[in-house]
Amino acid sequence: MNAYGFFLGALVGAMAAIISCTGPDQGGAANPPALSDLTREDSMRYNTLTPEEERVIVGKGTEMPFTGRYYDYKEDGTYVCKRCDAELFRSDDKFDSGTGWPSFDDAIPGAVRSVTDADGRRTEILCANCGAHLGHVFLNEGFTGKNTRYCVNSVSLDFDKKKEADRSATGKTEKAVFAGGCFWGVEYHFQKLDGVKAVISGYTGGNKANPTYREVSAGGTGHAEAVEVEYDPSAVSYETLARLFFEIHDPTQLNRQGPDMGTQYRSAVFYADEQQKAVAEKLIARLREKGYDVVTQVEPAGEFYPAEDYHQDYYDKTGHQPYCHVYQKRFG
Repeated sequence: MNAYGFFLGALVGAMAAIISCTGPDQGGAANPPALSDLTREDSMRYNTLTPEEERVIVGKGTEMPFTGRYYDYKEDGTYVCKRCDAELFRSDDKFDSGTGWPSFDDAIPGAVRSVTDADGRRTEILCANCGAHLGHVFLNEGFTGKNTRYCVNSVSLDFDKKKEADRSATGKTEKAVFAGGCFWGVEYHFQKLDGVKAVISGYTGGNKANPTYREVSAGGTGHAEAVEVEYDPSAVSYETLARLFFEIHDPTQLNRQGPDMGTQYRSAVFYADEQQKAVAEKLIARLREKGYDVVTQVEPAGEFYPAEDYHQDYYDKTGHQPYCHVYQKRFG
């Protein structure tokens, strides 16, 4: 090798170490524990690893940037631990950081454990189930509204689309609940979205069972006019629904929507699980980054009470158009 080649090789190696999400091998990575050192119980419980997987997952090594399978992977699904198949990250939380490693701004609650790295400076992330080395987590870089970047080795991950396939095969549907002013207009737009099976106008978020329209309109029940969207997750994602929700009403108006005023017309997302909550919070953060002063509330879903029959399919029945729900693209 000539002097120029030697210098170039050294420079590339140094740059990789500087920008690496996991850095050069830490904690004795030069001599990682062999799989034979694991207990018999471990070897029966965990997946068999290749030498490269063992170097990273057991020996806390690092794969080169832009070489891993998942750094630019865009399929919908769940990222799981290569060693034990525990669910770690969801595709909805993945973003392109430009670093060459898969990056996520959130993890599945309780799935990832953080510890001080052997270098004493960074924070290492491990699979909470089996202790597999995943990478590192960095804060306050400004990539997303959550200001968090889980920087993960592709080799530490596997990808699971099985749940989406299972839902498609069984025809299982899921539900989402949104409040964005008069439910007539919100219902109108969701009914036109492919993958939506049914939309019901109703009331939720209050303290009175089986409220009437008159009671909700008086403002004393605490309920919001809302819609319950039943959808096929194999055809349309919850994030697509939530994006549409934020683009068919004005999420910056507090306790009103156009000429309709009162807490019953508030903007709110009623989440069924932590994944729905995370998606809603992520989209709100993105809108705030764009300058929108979003006032949308994110609340756990409670009892949903269908509205009176004359409120259902209102615009289809009357042939009219929504008067305060006009689509406006906000996410680009």
